[in-house]
Amino acid sequence: MAYNGMIAEEVWVEGHNGDAINAYLARPMGAGPFGAVMLFHHMPGWDDATKEMARKFAHNGYIAISPNLHYREGSSDPYANSASIRDKGGMPDERTMGDAAGAISYLQHLSGYNGKVGIIGFCSGGRQVFLAACKLKGLSAAVDCWGGGVTPRDTEPPTEAMPHAPIEFVNDLSCPLLGIFGADDARPTVDEVKVTDAAIKAAGKSWEYEVYPNAGHGFVAVDRPSYAVEAANAAWERIFQFYGQHLS
Repeated sequence: MAYNGMIAEEVWVEGHNGDAINAYLARPMGAGPFGAVMLFHHMPGWDDATKEMARKFAHNGYIAISPNLHYREGSSDPYANSASIRDKGGMPDERTMGDAAGAISYLQHLSGYNGKVGIIGFCSGGRQVFLAACKLKGLSAAVDCWGGGVTPRDTEPPTEAMPHAPIEFVNDLSCPLLGIFGADDARPTVDEVKVTDAAIKAAGKSWEYEVYPNAGHGFVAVDRPSYAVEAANAAWERIFQFYGQHLS
């Protein structure tokens, strides 16, 4: 069911170590109650495309929030914040998990929330989804969209900010996980997706995934050359089918 009326606004949540960070909240104006979704934004930052995705979830009947994981970099320009994060060696996993937990807690205290919350992330956010699905409790569903770095690469050694490949925690995966990937992606490659698939199956966890042909990295991004309309439409249909199953 589509909700043409919605409320979308900037809010403040309590993130890692009690830090106040801003977040974008979008929710439908229907009667509810609604499932909720927390979005990990991609490495280009907490940008307009991320906020548009939050509104897409609200239109489709979910309360959605996307915390600004780059807030502490101090710029109003998401690309400047992203460059600052890259220069520092990436997003610190511990801090990111704390910020995600704070945003999820905010959702759980809203009126109209039905008690079920899912997470989704794109690119670096997909990696963070996998980590959160293993580290955070109380999740009902998770969607990893082309998360690079879930499995280790010899050319990308661990860093102080990101000391572990999320696949190391696969035995702690606590909710159903859906993977969305492009057949032409270089990070992760289809072979890396197969490694993830084997590890999750060996751990006996709930996992489904789709690899879309003629699609590369970021193929749902309508504002980027990577946009692949057929794959994007199919992927969104699959994502909402998965959330409909687990968040209703």
